[in-house]
Amino acid sequence: MTSLVSAQEAFSLQREKMVAEQIERRGVEDEQVLAAMRKVPRHLFVPELMRIYAYQDHPLSIGHGQTISQPYIVAFMTEAARLKSTDKVLEIGTGSGYQAAVLAEIVKEVYTVEIVEALAQQAQQRFKDLNYKNIYVHHGDGYQGWPQEAPFDAIIVTAAPPEIPPKLVEQLEVGGRMVIPIGSFYQELYLITKTATGISKHKLLPVRFVSMIKGK
Repeated sequence: MTSLVSAQEAFSLQREKMVAEQIERRGVEDEQVLAAMRKVPRHLFVPELMRIYAYQDHPLSIGHGQTISQPYIVAFMTEAARLKSTDKVLEIGTGSGYQAAVLAEIVKEVYTVEIVEALAQQAQQRFKDLNYKNIYVHHGDGYQGWPQEAPFDAIIVTAAPPEIPPKLVEQLEVGGRMVIPIGSFYQELYLITKTATGISKHKLLPVRFVSMIKGK
């Protein structure tokens, strides 16, 4: 029991350090985002052998050619989406489930889509184990979104398509925000806002994500 408690305390201290040095120091200020990043146990969203690296300042492999994003990027994208507690959010690219868990600490409902069935199943079990009751997982093509649950107040995309998927824009509420990396080798993170007549695009920063897989 003592060693278990000590391990949990160690991970908690690592989270605090991660938030202070990697996230706050780089300019993320939203208190809801910072609180979520302090709370969600990132080490439980990576393969067991990788847990000693869970709070370091870089992405990590989670298998199947996919990664869990760098902590700062998770926080930055979450803040950029300008979330409210009443929001219904779509995430494209569940991966291990870490981004969805961070979102679930802030918003009312999170709907997350993953094209790799094994990852979708693992994430769903992880959410159950961690008692997240406001996250819903769908195994499917992220380019199609989740039309049955649309519209969404915000969409966060954690893999890079070559251009903005039209179906995702359709599923945004007017005034809704989408944070999405666009590009192939060279990628830029954009904030897309849906307007009554179309969309507005705001470039945020250069990034490097895995490519978004298109369903067959």
